[in-house]
Amino acid sequence: MADQARGQEQTLDQLEESLAGLEAEERERSAGLDAERQQIATLLAALQRLARIPPEAALARPESPVDTLRSALLLRDAVPALKARADALAQALTALADTRGKLVDQRSKALAARVALSEKQDEMNRLIARREELSRQTEEERVQVGQRMADLSGQATDLRQLMERIEAERRAAIEAAARREAERREAERKEAARREAEKREAERRLAAQKEAERKAAEHKLAELRAAEQKIAEQKAAEEKRAKDEAAKEAARERELAARAPDGPPAIAGMVLPAAGKLTTRFGESDRFGATSRGVTVQTRPGAAVVAPRGGTIVFAGPFKGYGLILIVEHGNGYHSLIAGLGRIDTAVGRKVASGEPLAVMPSDGNPDLYFELRRNGQPINPQRGFGAPEGKGQG
Repeated sequence: MADQARGQEQTLDQLEESLAGLEAEERERSAGLDAERQQIATLLAALQRLARIPPEAALARPESPVDTLRSALLLRDAVPALKARADALAQALTALADTRGKLVDQRSKALAARVALSEKQDEMNRLIARREELSRQTEEERVQVGQRMADLSGQATDLRQLMERIEAERRAAIEAAARREAERREAERKEAARREAEKREAERRLAAQKEAERKAAEHKLAELRAAEQKIAEQKAAEEKRAKDEAAKEAARERELAARAPDGPPAIAGMVLPAAGKLTTRFGESDRFGATSRGVTVQTRPGAAVVAPRGGTIVFAGPFKGYGLILIVEHGNGYHSLIAGLGRIDTAVGRKVASGEPLAVMPSDGNPDLYFELRRNGQPINPQRGFGAPEGKGQG
């Protein structure tokens, strides 16, 4: 919409510029014609005065015959020149009429362009207002989710408890949705039972119309079964379409990863959060002597940190002993934990794509990024990617 508005503004600028040129040309031609009219009018007045003198009166005039002959010769030379100037004046008048016609056409186009631009700007203003309203609603939801995650962070005593609380929160939300759906279906069932009872009572009271009501009930039952079958088919089609879209999205992510050799390093089809030197692998002893449950990458100061895979941000902020951390939920029980960050550039509840920038590393020294991949709450080897088998967790 903004591109169209800019295009109409440029068109209007061109029309107004052309209109200004035509107006200047029209003024110049009008001024020249006014001067030419004055000169021709003076000559025509002289010729008219001479034409009104009959030949006999000219012979009887007191001037000498030589003066009369000289006047005749001058008139003979003046008439062709006057005709040429009259022809030029006619052409100039035609050109002026053409210029004025172009002026009318350009003014009409400019007016139409101004009206179209005004309508486009009004429509764009409505879209901007709608965008701002949706943005405020989304921001309120993010604030609520962020507050809930902050409460969970304050209640948790360690990272595992935090992950368990997040998972419990997610399961509770799913169970609440399932309960609401069950309540809705139960209400529909009761309503259907009530309608069936009312129908039976009507059949008992209206014995005379029993056959007609039976046929109507059979017809209605057939429609209901057809509707149920149609709903079942639509639901199956929607599930298939959702699976196909998920498969396409996964294929697109793999294709994007394969087409970006200069981006962040990838292992087992998964993008590492940051480029750098792998200093500690899964299962090795870290610098504190403990068994590493993830990998450590030494990065450049201020290096960009990206999402290893598409998902949803479920935690973003400081946590005990880990500094700034990010937790990304990828679906199918997978979570990514990214720690050692200098600044976070995303928010809880936001959906992110694979390789999307999420944060930056500290800007001094040789910062270490810690990356941990979990499935169903258990750490797994990130170097095996998201297809790693379950088990062999470190707790």
